[in-house]
Amino acid sequence: MLGICRGRRKFLAASLTLLFVPAFTWIYLFSGSFEDGKAVSLSPIESQPHSPHYTASNQRERESLEIRMREVEEENRALRKQLSLAQSRSPMHRRGNHSKTYSMEEGTGDSESLRAGIVAGNSSECGQQPAVEKCETIHVAIVCAGYNASRDVVTLVKSVLFHRRNPLHFHLIADAIAKQILATLFQTWMVPAVRIDFYDADELKSEVSWIPNKHYSGIYGLMKLVLTKTLPSSLERVIVLDTDITFATDIAELWAVFHKFKGQQVLGLVENQSDWYLGNLWKNHRPWPALGRGYNTGVILLLLDKLRKMKWEQMWRLTAERELMSMLSTSLADQDIFNAVIKQNPFLVYQLPCFWNVQLSDHTRSEQCYRDVSDLKLQKQLSELDEDDLCYEFRRERFTVHRTHLYFLHYEYEPASDNTDVTLVAQLSMDRLQMLEAICKHWEGPISLALYLSDAEAQQFLRYAQGSEVLMSRRNVGYHIVYKEGQFYPVNLLRNVAMKHISTPYMFLSDIDFLPMYGLYEYLRYHVWTKGHAPTNFAKWRTATTPYQVEWEADFEPYVVVRRDCPEYDRRFVGFGWNKVAHIMELDAQEYEFIVLPNAYMIHMPHAPSFDITKFRSNKQYRICLKTLKEEFQQDMSRRYGFAALKYLTAENNS
Repeated sequence: MLGICRGRRKFLAASLTLLFVPAFTWIYLFSGSFEDGKAVSLSPIESQPHSPHYTASNQRERESLEIRMREVEEENRALRKQLSLAQSRSPMHRRGNHSKTYSMEEGTGDSESLRAGIVAGNSSECGQQPAVEKCETIHVAIVCAGYNASRDVVTLVKSVLFHRRNPLHFHLIADAIAKQILATLFQTWMVPAVRIDFYDADELKSEVSWIPNKHYSGIYGLMKLVLTKTLPSSLERVIVLDTDITFATDIAELWAVFHKFKGQQVLGLVENQSDWYLGNLWKNHRPWPALGRGYNTGVILLLLDKLRKMKWEQMWRLTAERELMSMLSTSLADQDIFNAVIKQNPFLVYQLPCFWNVQLSDHTRSEQCYRDVSDLKLQKQLSELDEDDLCYEFRRERFTVHRTHLYFLHYEYEPASDNTDVTLVAQLSMDRLQMLEAICKHWEGPISLALYLSDAEAQQFLRYAQGSEVLMSRRNVGYHIVYKEGQFYPVNLLRNVAMKHISTPYMFLSDIDFLPMYGLYEYLRYHVWTKGHAPTNFAKWRTATTPYQVEWEADFEPYVVVRRDCPEYDRRFVGFGWNKVAHIMELDAQEYEFIVLPNAYMIHMPHAPSFDITKFRSNKQYRICLKTLKEEFQQDMSRRYGFAALKYLTAENNS
């Protein structure tokens, strides 16, 4: 069953906004300068000691010339050294010198590798020759589990290989899936001067499984804590990297920083650039203890030999046990525990310059590494909110700005000649991705989709779409990526984005878990468009042969077809509850008519409960805040539509 609406007032105010989101790690290298070498012209030595014309004067001239030649050779050596340093920092030079090793860089679409942040060299240190011997092996440890992480690690490794000049030894803490994938990859890659060792992550689970962790990385996000036990006892130092990092300079520059450690410094870390550990992101925000802003563990220098002598294993375990008595679980996995240990033992840290780990994540502020351009209007709106309000987190979401990538895949649409075409509009997250193919099979017309994804998930979606014959055979599907930010699923923002970017005069406002009947697209074009439609009154619909009008009722939330200039969804409703109900109410307030079409229906596809509905059911405060937002919306309706809006309050009280 399906409904059609026609609005007597038509206004669309959907807006698209941009934001910086989660997280990259680059390394910029600025080329050093060097003095110009002198141009020297040398001619062959014609006079030899045993020639008949050889004299004492010739001898002195020869000795003078030999001295000059030695001076020139010294100058040339110095010049070649400086020239080599400068050229090594030229991307074209690096690619040419290592064409065999890095040939896989060509044509791999590595725009996806800009994933975790920007590590930007900016001081004179970046122009200095690394204090690393040419043949010294650089050791790198990475925790890698599952299919997704194995794909990410390839991007990280390629970025390291592209710039390196030293032998590399990668220590991969991997589960069975990642080990199988990466072992084959490196065996077939055949990169010279690279050694790979694997360590069974499943065997390490017992070491950290006792720590409750809310972070999406799960148990694997805690395994950096046990590297002193996991890695060989003969290994003295290692660079530890997250999989979502990208290098843009020689990793030897970072390895050389170990030489700057003094005293009891055993950890090299960059200060955290978000406000997380300051505890001021929202009311009752209670992070783990940390020094000031704390430290980010995406890039770590570990001085393993000294850590073992300090009994690091005992140190972090005691700290974790103590803090878990009050904190109950970690929110940021190993990073919480590292920071709690550092809070008690600040002498352990050598603070790395911020350009070694610039974090382009939510709430990021980095005055040293890049200038933060703030949205003054947004800041003003947030400042007007009451942080003591128990529903502050809900209200804040209304003003959250999300980075948005329109038309993530190729899109083509040929307008219908009769000007009656319809676009199906829906939104989804990664856990509903499997429903796309079925909808595309049932609805042959244009589709506009807003997908709520992280950067990594966007790349997974790209691979999924490119591997699907059904999706790749369609050019009239617009995929718009809205990147994750905040605590709630911004369902109505997603709908507004998808609604804003359609090319047809009408749109079918649906959800991704509802499957249109076969032929519904053609059926809707067939019917008269002077009236809208919405599903209601099932008893009448079962026997109806012609369209019929129905009246609005409390909690009415049909899936409707409307003109493209209909009102947008109200952004105050996030997650679960009242997001569609409020929209239908506003359509009714604007005097849209609701018409039911016979012989039209949709099928709800079963799926696991969403995270938001689970929160609604289990969290009393969530339900209280939703009720508060409903009341405020109804008050706003009364102010906008006057006496006509009183029926919504009456209906709500009687329902």
